[in-house]
Amino acid sequence: MAVALVTGSGGLIGSEAVRHFAGLGLEVVGIDNDMRQEFFGAEASTAWNVQQLTADLGPAYSHHGVDIRDRDALSRIFQRYGKDIAVVIHTAAQPSHDWAVRDPFTDFDVNAGGTLNLLQNTREHCIDAAFIHCSTNKVYGDAPNRLPLIEQETRWEIDPAHPYADGITEDMSIDQCLHSVFGASKVAADVMAQEYGRYFGMKTAIFRGGTLTGPAHSATELHGFLGYVMRANMERRLYRIFGYKGKQVRDAIHSHDVLSAFEAFFRNPRSAAVYNLGGGRHSNCSNLEAFAMAEKISGTEMVTEYVDENRIGDHQWWIGSMAAFQADYPQWKQVYDVPMILQEIYEANVDKWVPQP
Repeated sequence: MAVALVTGSGGLIGSEAVRHFAGLGLEVVGIDNDMRQEFFGAEASTAWNVQQLTADLGPAYSHHGVDIRDRDALSRIFQRYGKDIAVVIHTAAQPSHDWAVRDPFTDFDVNAGGTLNLLQNTREHCIDAAFIHCSTNKVYGDAPNRLPLIEQETRWEIDPAHPYADGITEDMSIDQCLHSVFGASKVAADVMAQEYGRYFGMKTAIFRGGTLTGPAHSATELHGFLGYVMRANMERRLYRIFGYKGKQVRDAIHSHDVLSAFEAFFRNPRSAAVYNLGGGRHSNCSNLEAFAMAEKISGTEMVTEYVDENRIGDHQWWIGSMAAFQADYPQWKQVYDVPMILQEIYEANVDKWVPQP
C-alpha cells in the first residue's frame, strides 16, 4: 500500500494531512514528538490530537514520537517503508518569531536541519515521492512593509494601483531585508527544498503559508492568529495587540483548503515549485476586523490591551496571491473565508473555551 509520511502530524496542518491522505486510501505514518508543548507550554500540546487520530483511524495510522533532528531514528523509519512512501508532507517546525530569539540553535536545528534530514532521507529511500514543504511568508522578511500602504478605518491597505493590489506574488525578493531569526531558519529550509528539486530532480513543492488555520489548531499567543482571537474572546482572556494600531492585515486559509492544494500537487507533482499559500483577496482581515467578527459570533466582547511596539519582522499588510498555484492547478478552489473559519473554530471549541456558569 502507498504510504504518506507526515511530520508534525499532531499539529493543525499535519493532522489534517493525516486524515486527508488516509481518506484517499494511503497508509499514513506520523512523526511528532510534541515539541509544540516545549515551545509554548501545556495549552499548546498536540498530544490530544494524536490520541484522536489514533482512535479515529486505527490501523490506517501509525505514530512515531520521533524528533526530526534525530537522523538515525528518521533513517530507520524511511528504511522501513522505503519506496512505498508516495508523499512526504513536512509540517513540523518551530513556528514563532519570539521563541526563536530565545534559542536560535534549536530554532535552526529544527527548521533548517530537520528539513535537510527529511529531504536527504527522501532522496536516499523514496526519491520518486512528492515532497511537500510547509514554508512561510516570513521568508520575505519585512520587505512587504515597504509597500505603499494606506491607512483605513479598520485596516491598512495597499495602493490599488500597485502591481500587488491583487496579492503579493512569488517574485518578491527574499533578500536584503530583516527576517527575524525564525524567518532566516525558514529561508534556509525553503531554499534547500528548492535545491533538492532542482539539483536532484526531486518532486518538491514549497508552500509559503500565510495564516493557516482551522479548528484543530492548538492556538496560543505566540502562534495561531485566528484560533487565538476566538479562544481569547470565548475565555475572556486578555488579547495583546502588538503595534500597527491593530490594523495589520493577514490573509487566512483553512486547513481543508490547504490539504486540497497539497492533494492537487501530489496527483500532478512538479520539481522545485514555489507557491504562496493563503486566503488571498478571498479571505483576509485585520486584527480589529477579526475582533468584531469574533464578538458577533460569540456575543462576547474582546478584552484587549494595546502594546505600542510591533513584533520584529511582523508584516503590516500581507495578502498573498494564489495566481501561480491556480495557473498550475486550475481545478483547485478555495472554500472558506474568515467568517466561516471563525464560526467553525467557535463551534468546535464552545464546550472547552466558554466558561461554565
